[in-house]
Amino acid sequence: EMPGRPRLTVLRALGLGDLLTAVPALRALARAFPEHERLLLAPRWLAPLLALVVEDGRPCLDGLVEAGGLEADPAGLPKPDIAVNLHGRGPESHRLLLATKPRRLLAFRHPAVADSAAMPRWRADEHEVERWCRMLRESAVLAEREELAIRRPSAPPPDWAEGATLLHPGAASAARRWPARRWVALARAEREAGRTVLLSGSRAEAELARGIARAAGLDPGCVLAGKLDLFGLACFVAAADVLVCGDTGVAHLATALAVPSVLLFGPTPPQLWGPPAEHRQHRVLWAGRTGDPHADVADPGLLAIDAEAVIACLEELRATVTA
Repeated sequence: EMPGRPRLTVLRALGLGDLLTAVPALRALARAFPEHERLLLAPRWLAPLLALVVEDGRPCLDGLVEAGGLEADPAGLPKPDIAVNLHGRGPESHRLLLATKPRRLLAFRHPAVADSAAMPRWRADEHEVERWCRMLRESAVLAEREELAIRRPSAPPPDWAEGATLLHPGAASAARRWPARRWVALARAEREAGRTVLLSGSRAEAELARGIARAAGLDPGCVLAGKLDLFGLACFVAAADVLVCGDTGVAHLATALAVPSVLLFGPTPPQLWGPPAEHRQHRVLWAGRTGDPHADVADPGLLAIDAEAVIACLEELRATVTA
């Protein structure tokens, strides 16, 4: 028997974009289960962002329990009253949560998991945000897909970062990496227009960012790659005039913070992962060709987007946003 507050655990042991596309679902759970201690089962590096995911001024999640992927040992995870699978369709993710002995599981139906027989049906071609909202709605939890916003970080970045053009040239998979020389052309065009250009990225992408900065004639101090945790990255995104990236995780950060963005899509269609169509401050460039997100070379559709197209898109976006 569990003393004190009842507990709700949410499995989403994935990356940044995955967490941000789940924000409407997390807000819905906070409203539906206000008396529960709500814990996210996810990689530890996502923890700095949790304070920004709020509903009615309070954090949606009370904490994070380290769970990197589905190999986690269920014995090391908290025992919940309610377990919510926002990770995938199962069966591994279902079994991981069921092994923590919840009284109730919210998840999608999977033929290999008998306990899920009466649960909502998975749809392959559904937008990632709507997918989890629908699962909750069909489980009697009201969820609104429009509720993507997170709180702007209270820690201001340095003055020189205000109104910058933030370029994020890296991406988790090779298929999503736009060529470095095109980032150089874009960075140079922005610098020549008199704008501050900053380059973000992970520690592994720091060398790429430094190379782009050198080739574009930027000051080495403009390279933020490898120097920021997730909260720091959110601070710089929030301060930017515009973000340009091909990485869906950082793209979702711009959407969540209402910062204008130009997003390079390929191989995944924006209908499945892009910002809401009604958000006019986000521009999606996509060649209309779906490719293999796991390919070890840049996606042909992504390569069909040239630097000139991005520069023109940025100009058009700025004219619209300031109009």
